[in-house]
Amino acid sequence: MAAPLKDASKLDIWMSTLPAPPTFSDPLEHRAFLKFRLAQAYRIFAKYRFDEGVAGHITVRDPIRPDCYWVNPWGIHFKLLQPEDLLLVDHGGKIQENESGPSRFLNQAAYMIHSAVHEARPDAICAAHSHTTYAKAFSALGVPLDPLTQDSLAFYEDHSLYSEFRGVVDDREEGLAIANALGSNKAVILQNHGILVATKSIESTVFYFISLEKCCKVQMVVDQAAAARGLKPRLIDPVEAANTWERLGSEAAGWFNGFVEFQLLEHEEGKKFEYVPAP
Repeated sequence: MAAPLKDASKLDIWMSTLPAPPTFSDPLEHRAFLKFRLAQAYRIFAKYRFDEGVAGHITVRDPIRPDCYWVNPWGIHFKLLQPEDLLLVDHGGKIQENESGPSRFLNQAAYMIHSAVHEARPDAICAAHSHTTYAKAFSALGVPLDPLTQDSLAFYEDHSLYSEFRGVVDDREEGLAIANALGSNKAVILQNHGILVATKSIESTVFYFISLEKCCKVQMVVDQAAAARGLKPRLIDPVEAANTWERLGSEAAGWFNGFVEFQLLEHEEGKKFEYVPAP
């Protein structure tokens, strides 16, 4: 990062005022909550039209078996997904039969990408990838985002570019290359393909994915407007960009921003998480 925050104590005070994610003493309840949240995340993606046929996937690491992750079965629309539909898959691509939903159709591209990301990033609880409209368009330019707006600074020096396109991801090597390009960042732009976001919670992954799609759109609008006027976009000073990233690019900020998306969905659906222990 280019420079420390101007006043770290202000950041600490601000962070302390944010709501905290829920905690669980019962690992089975924790698993049930994450499955509920993941299914909600797919339905939020459906609201934003982040689906492209059967393409796209969001995964969450299982709290009981961290060598496994939950993913959608291939061929069910995002809007229809419920917790009982999800598949539990290990890093070898094997579906865990006793834990998974009735449809056992696994998207191989999802396995190749997400298994590599979850293995490379033990801190990444949730990862999301889809072929969204503006991310696809911007990715074709083969460049990272510029520090143009306050919102784009959540990704300042915290996103990367995977400057290859080798068709549908159907081999282990390609998945590892994408994970390597992501590195320790929260996001990677996949050239001619789309975007991938990986963070420490489902909420922050959903928010930063939505935000990155919007930032790709804004970048192209700014570039077009600047070209029409014969101007160059005014970039934000690196020190200010770094200071702003400290506030807007953190896991806590991502979780809080994402939380309200789930809050709205629960209001619209009239359905909140309720844990009923097995008899």
